Amino acid sequence: MEKSQSSEFEVDSRDVHLQSKVRSLRTVDNARVGVTALALLMGLTVLGVSGNTLSVYNQTRPADTTILSLWPDQFNIRPTVSLVVGSTIVMIANIVALCFSKVPTLRSKTMMHTSTTFVAPLIGVIAALIAIIFFYTVNASDDVDTFLSWTCRWSHVPMTQQPSWGTLCDQSRTALYLAILLIPVEAAALGLAGFQLKMEKYADSYATATQRKGSPSLSH
Repeated sequence: MEKSQSSEFEVDSRDVHLQSKVRSLRTVDNARVGVTALALLMGLTVLGVSGNTLSVYNQTRPADTTILSLWPDQFNIRPTVSLVVGSTIVMIANIVALCFSKVPTLRSKTMMHTSTTFVAPLIGVIAALIAIIFFYTVNASDDVDTFLSWTCRWSHVPMTQQPSWGTLCDQSRTALYLAILLIPVEAAALGLAGFQLKMEKYADSYATATQRKGSPSLSH
């Protein structure tokens, strides 16, 4: 627990039970922060590789339609755009969550801290889920190519300059797989947030009852 919250759980040093609960609470809080940081790094990676594929596409697509293009005329970039948008939302949500977890002045605002603890991973789950559903829905089309279908189809063709089909194929797959993994990671952060809130309420109630009755012996 942060110093700003430690006063809520100050009891006699002999109360081993409450001290054990506080230690467990710290462990859960650290685990939640760690999972949140992992989700942030995964979102950053998805944004980086997806953004790079879009950048390569924009750089290598000829503006003049009379020039022979390496990209198909019918080409759907929306699945990759959905990964960029989804990962951006995930990053912002997790940055806010980490700020409210590690910055003392923000963490001391109990209501806002509790809200962001739940809302941030919930937004992350929803954003990743929508991006994946949209990706697979559009990518399943046999009529229009996407980054994944087109680059992986030509990944065996060596290229001495951009676009490097093999590299772009690997990047597209990496972004997709990480976006899929973001769903259980954000769900884990949400579950830990719920468990942490339950433990905080119990420890707070136990400490209050102990101070009032002058005894740590409280049924639970």
